[in-house]
Amino acid sequence: MTQFLVICAAYLLGSISFAYLAGRSRGIDLRTVGSKNVGATNVFRTLGRTIGIAVMALDIAKGVIAVELANATTTSPWPLIAAAAAILGHVFPVWLGFRGGKGVAVAGGAMIGLVPLAALIVIVIWVIVVAATRYVSVGSIAAAAVFPFLVLFVGASWPVVIFATGASIMLVVRHRANITRLIHHEELRLDFSRRRGS
Repeated sequence: MTQFLVICAAYLLGSISFAYLAGRSRGIDLRTVGSKNVGATNVFRTLGRTIGIAVMALDIAKGVIAVELANATTTSPWPLIAAAAAILGHVFPVWLGFRGGKGVAVAGGAMIGLVPLAALIVIVIWVIVVAATRYVSVGSIAAAAVFPFLVLFVGASWPVVIFATGASIMLVVRHRANITRLIHHEELRLDFSRRRGS
């Protein structure tokens, strides 16, 4: 029963769309503007840098909290399952008709709880790639591609390596539209000079 409640809590926590709530607080439905994605990147483009960073931080926190809740109340492999539930909650939120964000930030948060060193290294890689290219999608795809290898490198258990590999594949698949736009030079870059919402 404890495990069931933890997984439900992790899913419902992941389902809280801070991006959607941030948009509604400004009278904007993010599902109808910008990329029409309820994720931190669309918040950044639509509402500005400060709100975008805040939403990203909250999404990361969802993953961390889900894993730490499972760590505090259950044993292996339930923290992995809680991590998966939080990611699925973000991607398929019950409150928004199961149409949510891509899951990058919440997956990063979950992995901070599971393998902190590998997660922090991959966050640094993500920041460097995004800063260099100004494409969030390129940073996310690059981070997803290297993450399973980093998890393996730091000596994580095989269940964690398998989980990281599955999560990485899911994140790349979720970016398939971005990959198409990148190929056709249609992907939007981040404008770091924007100050709206700061």
